[in-house]
Amino acid sequence: MARSQDRRPGYSRRAQYGIFTGYVIAILGVVVGVAVLVTSMVKPDAFAFARSSAAEVARPVGQAGAEGRIAGQGIFAAIGAYFNAGRQNAELRREVEAARANAVSMQSLGDENRRLKALLGIIDPMRKPVATVRLIGSTAASTRRFAIIDAGTSRGVQPGQPVRAASGLIGRVVEAGPGTARVLLVTDPDNVVPVKRARDGLTAFVQGASNGRIDIRLINQGVNPVKAGDVFVTSGSGGLYPPGIPVAVATAPHRDGATGHLAADPADNEFVIVEPAYSGVARTEIEQIEKDGAKALAGDP
Repeated sequence: MARSQDRRPGYSRRAQYGIFTGYVIAILGVVVGVAVLVTSMVKPDAFAFARSSAAEVARPVGQAGAEGRIAGQGIFAAIGAYFNAGRQNAELRREVEAARANAVSMQSLGDENRRLKALLGIIDPMRKPVATVRLIGSTAASTRRFAIIDAGTSRGVQPGQPVRAASGLIGRVVEAGPGTARVLLVTDPDNVVPVKRARDGLTAFVQGASNGRIDIRLINQGVNPVKAGDVFVTSGSGGLYPPGIPVAVATAPHRDGATGHLAADPADNEFVIVEPAYSGVARTEIEQIEKDGAKALAGDP
């Protein structure tokens, strides 16, 4: 038989007391809740001790939960790193290669800046250079020694003008086109440069030896005073090369002078300066000076 929908307790006092007690407890709960709410709004710190007590009680649970989250994140991160290791390694490899290329580029720019600063340091304000140019080619295996620069008559470059680097003499211009010029290097056998020893002015000639080396021949032959390490600079004789430009360093003295190496190797210099001829001598006079120098080196009267 189904239970009646009528919930009245009937004549049972226990049931009546139970219902009454439930209503009283409910009403007291509402009153206490309203009182607590009003008290928390009027005086927020009134229940601080309760909150602190609750936080202290819940702290172990919170710590355990935090440790669990951290452990879980570490596990998922390890799994993700394992699957992404290949991609990350490839990206790191590309970054390292790019950084290496940038480092090489920066080193190249630094070297170029040092060379340009060195060139600026040798410019005499009393003698304005014709042009600052780049060496774009040279003969390395031929018996003749020439170089090509990327400036010509359009920038004032003319045959007979000296070409020098920061560390010393390179040669002189022998042919000039509109945008390029040909330079006869000091190491060419047909190029004879009047020089003097830097420390005491001992006069000599420097001539190329066709193998990248040079010969230093003294004007006054006899007792050879040349020593290894002696530096020879242009003397200014003949009016072509300005005096005082380093040309050669003696390495192996012999009976008539010494064998040496250039003060400025064209292979080590990217930028050079074209200067005006020291006293504007004509090309025919330059050729005559070289012929006289070649005769002196050969011992002809």
